Amino acid sequence: MKDLCVLGSTGSIGTQTLDIIRNAPEEFRAVSLTAGRNIELFRKQLEEFRPRYAAVAEMKDAVELAKEFPKTAFGFGMNGLVTAASIVPCAMVVNSLLGMMGIRPTYEAVRAGRDIAFANKETLVAAGSLIMPLVKEKGVNFLPVDSEHSAIFQSLQGAAGNPVKRILLTASGGPFRGYTRERLEKVTLAQALKHPNWSMGAKITVDSATMMNKGLEIIEASWLFDVPPENIKVLVHPESALHSAVEFEDGSIIGQMGAPDMHIPIAYALSWPKRVKGAGRTLDLAALGTLRFEEPDPEVFRCLALAYRAIEAGGSCPCCMNAANEEAVAAFLAEKISFVQIADVVEACLDSHVPEELASVDQIEDLEKRVREKARSVIGNMMNERRN
Repeated sequence: MKDLCVLGSTGSIGTQTLDIIRNAPEEFRAVSLTAGRNIELFRKQLEEFRPRYAAVAEMKDAVELAKEFPKTAFGFGMNGLVTAASIVPCAMVVNSLLGMMGIRPTYEAVRAGRDIAFANKETLVAAGSLIMPLVKEKGVNFLPVDSEHSAIFQSLQGAAGNPVKRILLTASGGPFRGYTRERLEKVTLAQALKHPNWSMGAKITVDSATMMNKGLEIIEASWLFDVPPENIKVLVHPESALHSAVEFEDGSIIGQMGAPDMHIPIAYALSWPKRVKGAGRTLDLAALGTLRFEEPDPEVFRCLALAYRAIEAGGSCPCCMNAANEEAVAAFLAEKISFVQIADVVEACLDSHVPEELASVDQIEDLEKRVREKARSVIGNMMNERRN
């Protein structure tokens, strides 16, 4: 029985993690759960899983839920997240939080010696220089949940110590694969949220549409697998069957295939090195037929080009890029800016950013606050221009 803390249990990854726990009760138990503001769903999860500890975003919600579930201890806000991740006893923390709010709980969980199953790519994008040395110091397992990084991790199980030549990071191409820059100027929010293969949360679906998610994943993969960014190649793969691959010095390529189903990489992170029977859907290769691979166009998908720019600049630039992107995507989801203006916001923030070396979580959080203020100012100007 492995005791788990699930950060962000009402989100897409969180609910699928609970599916796995529900279907393998002899192997996993949820001892702490956290949620934001989806209190109705969280109430149902608390009723079913009866965790020892739970945390929500707002104090008022914690107070009300504590009355309903007297055997569960409750917290709220960042302190609640940190308590769930690092104080309540557990074997593994599943970090499925959205955005940069996942950094501090992850850092504290690693400090406490907890194994991590992470779907919060921003943790390594913004704080890889802090997290990965601590992971090595504490000797904890830091296991990827993202389908691409899980595929790389699984492919490396057969490396037998041989050095990696490069990583082949696949991308579906999102809903706008094959679009020109001009066509992108006219896309709608509804179109951006209609991913052809995957069912995901709104933010990551938009990141897939802009291809910013691949930029974030390059940085994440570089930290996680200790491979230079220039040795990570992005390939558009519309079928989403090969989730990523590793190329070795002799020219051999080992990859991991599967249906576009997040249950499989989540289950593998929870149970590694074992596999959970029936964790996800089986891929029908005969029905699939053909696999295609294409080069992405960074001139059309400008967010990918901006990500490469941030990677090359290094230091605090990836953190700046990520914070600006979070604000820009939120503005697009609120229909304050257009799809192509997401890249404009990120570019404006990178243009004004003075790189710095990151030495603490406090410094990262301060930088994030400054970048978000800049991004909101840029977005406000865009909205004023549209009105005029």
